Amino acid sequence: MGITGRRSNEIADSAERAIADGELRAGAALPPIRDLAGELGVNPNTVAAAYRMLRERGLVETAGRRGTHVRPHPLGAPRESEPGTVPPGVRDAATGNPDPRLLPDLSGALAAVAGHRSGRHALYGDPPLLPRIAHTAREIFEADGVPAERLAATSGALDAIDRVLRSSLRPGDSAVVEDPGWSSTLNLLTALGIRPVPAAIDDEGMLPDALAAALRSGARAVVVTDRAQNPFGSALSPQRAAALRAVLSDHPDVLTVDDDHGFGFVSAPFRSLVGATRRWALVRSVAKTYGPDLRLALLTGDAVTVERVRAQQQAGPGWVSTVLQEAFSELWRTGAVDWARTARSYDERREALVARLADHGVGGRGRSGVNVWVPVEDEAATVTALHARGWAVAPGRRFRLESGPGIRVTISAVDAAELSGLAADIAAATQAGGPPV
Repeated sequence: MGITGRRSNEIADSAERAIADGELRAGAALPPIRDLAGELGVNPNTVAAAYRMLRERGLVETAGRRGTHVRPHPLGAPRESEPGTVPPGVRDAATGNPDPRLLPDLSGALAAVAGHRSGRHALYGDPPLLPRIAHTAREIFEADGVPAERLAATSGALDAIDRVLRSSLRPGDSAVVEDPGWSSTLNLLTALGIRPVPAAIDDEGMLPDALAAALRSGARAVVVTDRAQNPFGSALSPQRAAALRAVLSDHPDVLTVDDDHGFGFVSAPFRSLVGATRRWALVRSVAKTYGPDLRLALLTGDAVTVERVRAQQQAGPGWVSTVLQEAFSELWRTGAVDWARTARSYDERREALVARLADHGVGGRGRSGVNVWVPVEDEAATVTALHARGWAVAPGRRFRLESGPGIRVTISAVDAAELSGLAADIAAATQAGGPPV
C-alpha cells in the first residue's frame, strides 16, 4: 500500500499522497492501527494520531469496527459536482446553481458603488461591517421578527456555518444534521473533526423524534435548513418548528444554527428555531437570489456567538469586501430582483416535475427550492442510465448518512418544456436501476 513514516505527520502525509495518486481509492480500507504500527515499527498511538490527522483533513472516515476508509468524496472536489459530472452535450440537472436568467445584472449596482465612492478606498482598520449594510441587514431580519442587535457579514453561508461551529465546538464533538442534507455541511464537519449525527427529515423538515434521539446522544449543536432544504426540498411548517423548539427546550445549552439560504427565491414562508436555545445563529445567503459570486451572507445571533465569529474574521481575512457589501445594499435598495417572479418560476418547474414523475409512478420530493429528490434502488445505475439519455443528475450518496438512496435533480437549468421528457427519462432510468421506490 506504500504508507511509510515514523512520526504521525509523516504517516499521514504518506497516506495523503497515496490517496492523491490514486493508490488508495475512494472506499479503500486503511490497515488496522495495530497492524500498520507493527509494520512500521512504531507505537499504535502514533498511527492513531496519523489517522486522526487524515480525518481532520477530510480524507478518511472511521466507522467503528468496520475500520477507517478513504472518503467517497474528498474535500478537495468542487462543492456541488464532481469532475466529469456534466460532460459535453449532456443537460445539467446536477450542479445546484440558480437560473442565471433570474439573477440581476450587477453592472448598475457596481457602477453606483463606484459613483458613491468617488475615488475613496476602504482601508485597514475600517469597521468590518458598513453602516449601510448593517441597516439593510437589520431591515431584512427584523421584517421576519428576528432580533438583529449583533451582526456580521461572511463570505457565503458555508463560511458563516464554518465560523460558528469552529468557534463553538471542538474536534470530537458532535452536531445534529439533516439526513439527507447539504453535502458541503457534511464535508465541513469532517474537516472540523466534528461527528455528524443524522436526523431523518420529511417535507416539513427535521423529525422531532429524530432530533430528540440525536440530542440524547450528546450532540452539542444542531444545523437546520429553514426552507429550500438541499437536497430534499423541505420547508419548516409552523407546527414542525414549534415541535422542534419543544424538543430543544430540554437542551438550552445546545447551539442552533439556522441556514436560510432560501431567502429571496422561495415562496415558502420563513420559519426557524431562532432563540430556541441560549446559543443560536441565523445565516441568510444572497447567493441563490442575487448571485453566487457576490460571496455574501448575513449573520445574526446571540452576542457570544456573533462576537466569536467577528473575532475569527479579525484574526484572518479581516472583513468581507465592502464593494460587495455596498453592491448588495444597492441591489436591495433598488429592488433589482422580483422575488415573487423568481419564486414562481422555481415553484412552477419543481412542482411540474414532481407531477410528471407521479404520472409515471415515480415518487419525487420537493416542497420548496430548486431541487427534487427521487428515491431509487441503485443510484449508480440510475445516474448512468440518465447520462445515456442526455441528463446529468447528482447521486444521493453525497448527501446521505443513514437515509436511503436517491438522486437529486435540480430544475433551475431546465426549461418548462423539457420537464415532461426529463420525467419520462427518470422513470425509464429508475426502472433500469431497479423498480421505482
